[in-house]
Amino acid sequence: MAQYFAIHPDNPQPRLIRQAAEIVRKGGIIVYPTDSCYALGCHLGDKTAVERMRAIRQVGPRHHFALVCRDLAEIAVYARVDNQQFRLLKATTPGSYTFILQATREVPRRLQHPRRKTIGLRIPDHKVVRALLAELGEPLLSSTLLLPGDKEPLNDAREIRRRLEHQVDLVLDGGSCGIEPTTVVHLTSETPVVTRTGKGSVAPFAL
Repeated sequence: MAQYFAIHPDNPQPRLIRQAAEIVRKGGIIVYPTDSCYALGCHLGDKTAVERMRAIRQVGPRHHFALVCRDLAEIAVYARVDNQQFRLLKATTPGSYTFILQATREVPRRLQHPRRKTIGLRIPDHKVVRALLAELGEPLLSSTLLLPGDKEPLNDAREIRRRLEHQVDLVLDGGSCGIEPTTVVHLTSETPVVTRTGKGSVAPFAL
């Protein structure tokens, strides 16, 4: 049965953050709040946890999850970022965006797009996940908490616990955080391409 932590959205309790990080390190799957909506997260190097997350979402190997990072320095470890891309990332992070970039060798092949060798990355603007990432010292592999058959992501932590109590290891209840997913921006060509309009403003990418 999933553990359930009521965590303060603006001043997350360090003890709960440490416990959540330890659950991730041990191969657990967590539900956590972000600046767009609730998300599933696990350790990026744990194949079993990744497959469990795919089973929850009922998605196949062609569906690619994102790496949720602390800062631009961490993004640069997992993706190739040129000067123009760096300036754009600096202007829009932290925020409700997922950026598609060319992956580096630090990203396991199974997490990359099989043909394009790309990876999705984001730096969220939410104090709970930022505290968790600081405690972990590495990115979370993440997916929007949109369950099969649902039209919108789940937003009530108690409802999330009821529906997933036997499939996840922890629910971090940080209150309502919305149901609008991130804006997805491909940065793999000369000009940015917005492929999903979500919570993040598209204004910075207007051509």
